[in-house]
Amino acid sequence: MKVVIIGGGAGGLSTASNIRKYDEDAEITVITRDEHIAYSPCAIPYVLSGDVGCFDDIIMHQPEDYLERDIMVITRAEVLEVSSENNKIRYQSLDSLENDGSEDAEKPVKELYYDYLVIATGGAPFIPPMEGADLEGVFKIRTIKDGAKIKEWAEKSHKAIVVGAGLIGLEIAYGLKNLGLEVTVTEMMPQIVPRSLDPSMATLVQKYMEKKGINFILGQAIDKISGKERVEGAVFGDEEREADMVILATGVRPETKLAKMAGAELGRWAIVVNEKMQTSVPNIYAVGDCVEVYDAITGHNTQSPLGSTAVRQAKIAAKNMVGIDAAFRPVLNSMVSKIGALEFGAVGLTKTAALQNGLKVISGQKRALTKARYYPGAKRIDVKMTTTLDGKIIGCQIIAEERVAERVDTMSLVIAQGITCNELVNMEFSYAPPVSMVIDPIILAAEDACEKLKRLNGD
Repeated sequence: MKVVIIGGGAGGLSTASNIRKYDEDAEITVITRDEHIAYSPCAIPYVLSGDVGCFDDIIMHQPEDYLERDIMVITRAEVLEVSSENNKIRYQSLDSLENDGSEDAEKPVKELYYDYLVIATGGAPFIPPMEGADLEGVFKIRTIKDGAKIKEWAEKSHKAIVVGAGLIGLEIAYGLKNLGLEVTVTEMMPQIVPRSLDPSMATLVQKYMEKKGINFILGQAIDKISGKERVEGAVFGDEEREADMVILATGVRPETKLAKMAGAELGRWAIVVNEKMQTSVPNIYAVGDCVEVYDAITGHNTQSPLGSTAVRQAKIAAKNMVGIDAAFRPVLNSMVSKIGALEFGAVGLTKTAALQNGLKVISGQKRALTKARYYPGAKRIDVKMTTTLDGKIIGCQIIAEERVAERVDTMSLVIAQGITCNELVNMEFSYAPPVSMVIDPIILAAEDACEKLKRLNGD
């Protein structure tokens, strides 16, 4: 069995590793445009903040490591063509060494045949169509190379503007602040992290960051980036702010060109796949940021641009290619982030998203402590839980300075099992003063939701 995988990120390399796990004889080739492989783009902001020593530290494997497992990884190569009729791809090296040192020499085009093709092309940074986006000092953020350029430029700068208040935008902003810059985050929506947090919870994160000296401009799109050859500032309506650098953390768009070339069906956002991760072309699979998935609550197609999703999809695709029946489940988009000492996470739908999808919901919300009240070091924790009017839990958001991820994971299981708030409050949880309250904060939020439902129903 010959397998060609396009993309060297979490989805592509995990697919390769899992195929090898189940099939010792498969011929596996991975092709990627990047010069680095086996690293998480999510780690880049933490190098900027100083939490991780250097960019080399976030590279977990080299191509040689995969070669030891008989997996060929070709870096710095561009796939030019996918011919699904002939089960063939054509690719070209991006390395100037292929040209024998001559910039003008034509780069040779090579071919690979496959039995199965895996498209794991991920997403490309979205660059808003605005004046000044091509100035020196304007950066996108996707690869280690991008991160290194930002760090180098930041070390000789004083003021930075980060466009986009999603997870990466906030993490980058905190990293730049740690490097000593004056940082402003801009977001066209009226709140930060709009995909994962409701306004009341987003405000808590924003206030924390403002206390760290980070400024925000919300509900205002950036009109243009000003400067002659390099960045001098940015314009927001009638206001202009000075800046030495601008980081466009405006999200990514799925890379679907090769899938379209292969004749695979595209959906509203990305490549359409079935539960086996097959595209509409049976021997072509797709995983990661370039595919659409089903939302477990709404049942609608959505996107899940998370490394954890890509790795799970890779396992499913690999199993099906080697003949093991497996299905990818609809997603809840469980997430967690950490900025400074503050952790925040969410799973399922926010109340805002639920209402936008036509669901009638209420929310329970409680502020508590992460440890027993009398135990030293107890931290504040805020929990917001969203339920349908019959009490079924469909979303949860948690903010604290410790133990957020494990509670988000707990709520992921709760939501996946269709548990109601009344059932949750009667479940058994562990307790010890150094690690928890006698009644866990997520139980308190569930109790609040139950009380609101009782009042709503006139009980």
